[in-house]
Amino acid sequence: MDDIVRQAMAKWPNVPHCYGWLGLDARGAWYMRDDRVQAAGPFPRSRGALLRHAKLVDFIHRNYEHDADGCWYFQNGPQRVYVELEAAPWVLRVGAGGEVETHSGLPARPRASLVDEQGRLFLDTDRGLGLVHTLDMHAAADLVEQGRWSPEEVDSAALPARFGFVASPAEKKAGR
Repeated sequence: MDDIVRQAMAKWPNVPHCYGWLGLDARGAWYMRDDRVQAAGPFPRSRGALLRHAKLVDFIHRNYEHDADGCWYFQNGPQRVYVELEAAPWVLRVGAGGEVETHSGLPARPRASLVDEQGRLFLDTDRGLGLVHTLDMHAAADLVEQGRWSPEEVDSAALPARFGFVASPAEKKAGR
């Protein structure tokens, strides 16, 4: 977490949390969701505006965390901006040699691989559950063919409970 964020948290400890305004899609892109977008429907059906500002995206990456309930958020100064997840808390990039990195550039060590009913490949890593980026499926398929990964079949609806994350903190807050 950035020092400036820690200082803001100490200076303003009681800023209310923000829900529904930020989404992470299945390709690791961030979306800003204003009131109009939120009223149009849940993420990812109603995505919002793609964040393209590189410094803002880097700031979000450096301050992306989760709470004790498994809700992922971006610590924006003193305010937690909870994140709506399309698939998983992480989107993973896979190198030809099997190295794995999160969408935010952090190295991740796979412990297990899973494939859901849609054919999406997930990895249980030391950082948490991540969806393999679609552009890296060829590298991932090579690792499966080599026997380095043996995907277990899984129902995608079971992933949040099994891996301890909340896909929609806004729905959880609303009691849905």
